[in-house]
Amino acid sequence: MSLIVHEAVAGRASELHEEFRRATPFPHVVMDDFLEPDLCRRLVDGFPAYDEERFRNEWGELGKAWHENVPAMGPAFAELDRGLRSHEFLDLLSRISGIPDLLFDPDYFGGGTHENLHGMELDPHIDFNVHPKTKLHRRLNLLLYLNDEWDESWGGALELHTNPWLHPAENEIETVSPLMNRCVVFETSDHSWHGFRRLSLPEGKRDVSRRSFAMYLYTRARPPVQMIPHDITIYTDRPLPERIRPGLQLSGDDVYELECLLARRDRKLEYLYGRAIDYAQRTLEEETETAPPGWLERTLRRAVRHLARSRGAP
Repeated sequence: MSLIVHEAVAGRASELHEEFRRATPFPHVVMDDFLEPDLCRRLVDGFPAYDEERFRNEWGELGKAWHENVPAMGPAFAELDRGLRSHEFLDLLSRISGIPDLLFDPDYFGGGTHENLHGMELDPHIDFNVHPKTKLHRRLNLLLYLNDEWDESWGGALELHTNPWLHPAENEIETVSPLMNRCVVFETSDHSWHGFRRLSLPEGKRDVSRRSFAMYLYTRARPPVQMIPHDITIYTDRPLPERIRPGLQLSGDDVYELECLLARRDRKLEYLYGRAIDYAQRTLEEETETAPPGWLERTLRRAVRHLARSRGAP
């Protein structure tokens, strides 16, 4: 059997399945030396150049750069693509995860290469679990790190959260450093919260970026555990830094960090309000098409009267 995965990893499928199944805070497994070393080396050397136009996230702020057209990135990525879509590779991931009949997404929707620079971070979130185009059910995340050098003091470690809505003392977090040729596979669910802390690179290392490759696996059948289907990523805000306590005299850095947290929260709210309004507009248009004559006019008049009463008008 020909695989892009290192034979030592492929030969441990049963053991890796046990690690995946027993892992906390949700099923996952960390595999070092994942790809064949020569292929991994060529992927690092052929990683797409920095592209400022792609450094925007859902609400418009600077975020990760990404490239989804994997086969077009060069010979190494074309070879990776062929391996990822192969029956042998999908069967290996099924044996590791225990999820049968996994399907490959040729569009790499939301996946492909990801790159983050100094000062960037990724708030805890759960991913969309229904493919917005194919409507297949997303079951697994696969993250492969392609960093020639990385120091844990730089931040950027993957964080797997128990529940970021809890008080920080109750939210247990597993961390995984983004080391070269390290692969993390975890189950996509309503509680697979993950993200990473802000990158803080020292002077002289600001040209280093956090590089990874992501792909997602799907099934036609819904997961046995019922989840709320959603085709967007759901984020939480990080808690206030522990040093922000009563009596603290705020420094300039403290104020800047608080301003960043508040601005990010506001952008998320604006984005979510926009989606809610868009959804409401589509629903209104659909109902208007099937409603009896005069329905919309009567509805608007009732809304105006209700608004007037709420403001104290007669």
